[in-house]
This record gives sequence, C-alpha cells and structure tokens, in this order.
Amino acid sequence: MTETLRALEQDIRACTLCKAEMGCAPKPVLSVSSTARILIAGQAPGNLAMQSGKPFSDPSGVRLRDWMGVDEAVFYDASRIAIVPMGFCFPGYDKTGSDRPPMKRCAEVWRAKLLAELPNIEVTLLVGSYAQTWHLGKRRARTLTETVRQWQIYRSEGVFTLPHPSWRNTGWLKKNTWFETETLPALKSAILQALLASS
Repeated sequence: MTETLRALEQDIRACTLCKAEMGCAPKPVLSVSSTARILIAGQAPGNLAMQSGKPFSDPSGVRLRDWMGVDEAVFYDASRIAIVPMGFCFPGYDKTGSDRPPMKRCAEVWRAKLLAELPNIEVTLLVGSYAQTWHLGKRRARTLTETVRQWQIYRSEGVFTLPHPSWRNTGWLKKNTWFETETLPALKSAILQALLASS
C-alpha cells in the first residue's frame, strides 16, 4: 500500500462528518490496497458489518461471494479485492426497518480521492442503484433492473452492474432468471482472470 493511500484510509476511518445525522456512532468500514485489481462498489455496510468491522460479513456477503465464485480468504484479501461502499458507515434503519440510504457526504468528500489511489482496478462491481448512479451518471438506465439487464454495455469497461445481494432481492432474482444464466458466468470469468493476473 502506498503511503498516500495508507494516510487516506486512516483519515476515512477517523471520519465523523456525518455523526449528527446518523442513528449510531460512526464506524467506517472499507478494505483497500493499491494493488487491488477488483473493486466492489457497494451501498453501505449493514449493522452486522459495522459490528464486525468487515464489509459484507452477513448473508449478503455469502451470496455476493457465490456470485463472484470466490471464498472468504480471497474476498477479504485487500491486495486483490478492494471494497469501497458509497457510504463507509452503517446509516441506521428507517421506519420500516430497512437500512437507510448511504450518507451522501461520504462520497462527496472521500470517493474520488480514494479511487484515484486504486490504479490497478480491472473489474468493478457496481452493487445496487447508489453505486450505479454515482459511477455511471447519465449512462445509468431508468431503473435498477434495466441497468443490470444491460450489463453487457458496460462490460467492455470492466464494469458489472449488479443488484444488491440482500435476501430482500430473492424475489427479484427468481423473476429475472437471466441474471444467473447470463450475467453471473461472465462475472465469474472476469473475476477469475483478474485474480490470476494478481497472483
């Protein structure tokens, strides 16, 4: 890891900019290295991830690792896979018990600086609408389903558009069977190639 990236990571982990707007104490969660070839751009850590300090340390992570075709050891090897959510802290729950959106200020302050320190990324996973909106801008389709469905448009850039692997999206996965038959094989192939290049 470069000294610049190390210092930036330390600053992010010490960040309390959104403390007054959050339902719990800030505890930024991320995993980065300047040698990483795969970037997982997620939404924000869930409650379990915040408690453990490890991103995707919950059932969503199990499903995401299955989609990628990797085990925990590879998934949490920061030298190969960077995990940089749109919001670094668990934002709390809304009135329905669902996770609140990631804090906007987080990406505004930190995201561009951090991504600039990850020069070796070959494959980027845009997990959910918040990451897709930030990274794709106007190139994002009208809905998440449409954006994920046109994944091949972004594939030439090394980008894969994915739904969130939450259990809440099980119905979506059953309805959109093309995701498993078309998108996931291509994703696993791209992940494998990037990992082989990093070994």
